[in-house]
Amino acid sequence: MTETALPTPDARCDTLKVGIVSISDRASSGTYEDKGLPALRDWLGQALFNPIDYHARLIPDEQATISQTLIELVDAGCALVLTTGGTGPALRDVTPEATLAVADKEMPGFGEQMRQISLRFVPTAILSRQVAVIRGQSLIINLPGQPKSIQETLGGLKDAEGKQLVDGIFAAVPYCIDLIGGPYMETRDAFCKGWRPKTAIKSRRV
Repeated sequence: MTETALPTPDARCDTLKVGIVSISDRASSGTYEDKGLPALRDWLGQALFNPIDYHARLIPDEQATISQTLIELVDAGCALVLTTGGTGPALRDVTPEATLAVADKEMPGFGEQMRQISLRFVPTAILSRQVAVIRGQSLIINLPGQPKSIQETLGGLKDAEGKQLVDGIFAAVPYCIDLIGGPYMETRDAFCKGWRPKTAIKSRRV
């Protein structure tokens, strides 16, 4: 469980409904403590000014259950759904298949960038199979299972002085949500800067 004191959301921003899904046989059965959901809450709370309405799920590595959970979260109005776990080559790793099964459009750039970031740390990053898709007006992204990898792939890589070396995938998420008709997401740029064309900037905080 995170001990991080999260910044206060800005009530002027749109409230963002986010689905967070941790997929693990062992964590869902109580064999060990789930660390995926706290890691997602912590990272998003630091990254965004928006108030966030979380819809959290902890489920086993069952393809039909994963697909149904994603459908339910999209139907509940979650503009963004983040999953963690189940993206490797093991027999029970079926998160990408379950995600693609409910997709209207695949967004391959997200998975490509996540693997490029992770390859800077471990050569086994080529074994990861994360995908991202659009369903209706929702963006669904598979993330790695470890909290450290979640932080790296979402936020990217910075040098010792804090200069951004490689963009994380979250830099593209707010504009993607714009394009599919979702709420306006405002990032805390010192933590993770989202990118938009100048013509698409319409912050409520200024």
